[in-house]
Amino acid sequence: MLFLAILQFLIFLRVSESIYPGYSVSGNFVSDLGVGPAAPVFNTSIILLGVLVMVSSYLLYGVFGDILFMATVFLAGFGALGVGVFPEGSPYGLHTIMSFITFLFAGVAAISAYRVARQPLRTISIALGILTLAALILFASGTYLGLGHGGMERMIVYPPLIWALVFSGYLMMLKPEK
Repeated sequence: MLFLAILQFLIFLRVSESIYPGYSVSGNFVSDLGVGPAAPVFNTSIILLGVLVMVSSYLLYGVFGDILFMATVFLAGFGALGVGVFPEGSPYGLHTIMSFITFLFAGVAAISAYRVARQPLRTISIALGILTLAALILFASGTYLGLGHGGMERMIVYPPLIWALVFSGYLMMLKPEK
């Protein structure tokens, strides 16, 4: 379920970028796709991502019994759901709050996977989580490292998506207990 959640989002993220006239990966925020011509595709995809990640967190708790890991995955999914429900321009800063929840807890979820994964996935998880959080700090400070605000935002977005794909592959390889 986690694998399908991430896979569909990555595919429809690219579709959304393609149907948004003049969209620039470096010059536009990811969330710009949630308004305008790409909005139905993007918002549906990120809402589905959020719901499936939240359900996956419950299933992960059943597999590993680790409440901290489950909670961080759940909160990342909750934030993603909120990004789709409250697109850019939503009142009270709800979109910004939900984006922050997603970014923060996606990075923390990757790091907290060290509690349930074996090597080398532990190290990979920690590295991708730290990369996400470091990029979040740089982004929040306005430091874009020549990538533009859209490119720097992707340095927050892509590492936890890559982590989730790798981690879901790891899950698919686990042998069930008898």
